[in-house]
Amino acid sequence: MTPAQLDAAPFGEVEHVFPLPHAPGAVSAVRRRIRTLLTDWNLAADFAEDVLLVVSELLTNAIVHALPPATLRLSRSQAERCRAIRVEVTDMGPVTPAGLSTSTHDPDEHGRGLGIVTALAARCGVRVHSGGTSRWAELEFGRS
Repeated sequence: MTPAQLDAAPFGEVEHVFPLPHAPGAVSAVRRRIRTLLTDWNLAADFAEDVLLVVSELLTNAIVHALPPATLRLSRSQAERCRAIRVEVTDMGPVTPAGLSTSTHDPDEHGRGLGIVTALAARCGVRVHSGGTSRWAELEFGRS
């Protein structure tokens, strides 16, 4: 990202909240809305694609492995001279108790999503709280 692109991106804390319908096609519908938002924020195309990939992986994880409803929070912040996008998906917790298998999917076809998130994010984690489980990732896009 060039300095001009960074300067064009809006500053300050901004947060958008998107409820996730627990239905087929929900992830692609939310991705379209997020793509428009990231374009409005003037982010570089390759960085926006990384954000969209993280959004897709966290949302898909919530639909496949967790109880509804799920909510996506997308925020942009600047802290300690670093600009970042935070993606956080909150759901109502796992479909099955910890330690039990949630599917019979072929491990070669599934299970890479959180690894992708970890690879793309500067920081990521999981927080269990009274409102459910939140998985989050922060992607840095520049220093000021």
